[in-house]
Amino acid sequence: MKKAASILKKITLFILSLVVILITIFMCLYLIYNEDLPKGKQSESADQLAEKMLTALNEDAYKNTRYIEWNFAGQHAYKWDKQNNQVEIKWYNFKVNLNTVYNDSSRVYENGTEVNGTEATELIGKAVNFFNNDSFWLVAPYKVFDPGTERRVVPLKDGTEGLLVSYTSGGSTPGDSYLWMLDEKGLPKAFKMWVNIIPIGGLKASWDSWKKTESGAFLPSSHQFMFLIIDMGEIKAN
Repeated sequence: MKKAASILKKITLFILSLVVILITIFMCLYLIYNEDLPKGKQSESADQLAEKMLTALNEDAYKNTRYIEWNFAGQHAYKWDKQNNQVEIKWYNFKVNLNTVYNDSSRVYENGTEVNGTEATELIGKAVNFFNNDSFWLVAPYKVFDPGTERRVVPLKDGTEGLLVSYTSGGSTPGDSYLWMLDEKGLPKAFKMWVNIIPIGGLKASWDSWKKTESGAFLPSSHQFMFLIIDMGEIKAN
């Protein structure tokens, strides 16, 4: 009995120590990296800066792209038919043929067998969240004029201008904001994020590993986010 109590006490102390370490790490990261959301200015020049970015990315080619394939971080595989608002998403033993407009008409499979009922509804919801997140890391620059967006020009420390895009509606996490940093041609180099799911504001991710796809649209092959590399897999677009 005493031995069991001693083991339980050690486990409890270990858990408490781990919690303290994690809180300390978080507080250090918060103090080092956290930034307030810049205010910026909504103006015609903000829209012009956004247009410059879209021109650098060959937006017309993206609009005319019908099919896009990629694999997000080796976890979620996608085949997206933009024209018909359909996307096939695979992860683990699941496959969802997702209708991105009418989610309820989507179909779900596990190991090749169709799933229905409550389980299907839950998996569809999971697929929607996967797609909203993973496609954003692929095509976010093309979404700067989406319904519910606001654009502002923000002066940066290096003397250039950044494009702050705020999403007031739509997607899985409305209220998120992204500050785009561009090169002299308007091509994105990186953005900083103020998002609901990350408690530290202003964290930076790269957008500099661009690939010109078969359709002519530019899409990122990977991102560096703090100590992580987010690999987008083999990207195909036509």
